[in-house]
Amino acid sequence: MKNKLILLLSFFVLLSCGENKLSEDILDEDKMVEVLVDIHMTEGLVSTFPIHYDSSRLLYPYFETEIFKKHGISDSVFKKSLEFYLRDIKVMDRLYARTIDSLHVKEKSRIE
Repeated sequence: MKNKLILLLSFFVLLSCGENKLSEDILDEDKMVEVLVDIHMTEGLVSTFPIHYDSSRLLYPYFETEIFKKHGISDSVFKKSLEFYLRDIKVMDRLYARTIDSLHVKEKSRIE
């Protein structure tokens, strides 16, 4: 019985050491960057509206809902993904570096 238990535990350990796949409710890095780019662009847009800050805070969630619809995700998937990536600061740093690069490219193409 003890040997079977050790064998079973060893099997689970080997499975957990396998490929590090994301669960279905976590966005992959590419999708996360796309969503972050849209979120930051929308935040910038809303901040340019000639309305009081309190009003813009009420307006932003409507835009955010549209972002999630555009990307076919729910707000809970985005929040879970954000929490997942925030656990590893190096990964989050890489995601934001890519997000900033994408924003720079969009800005540059808009200017030209």
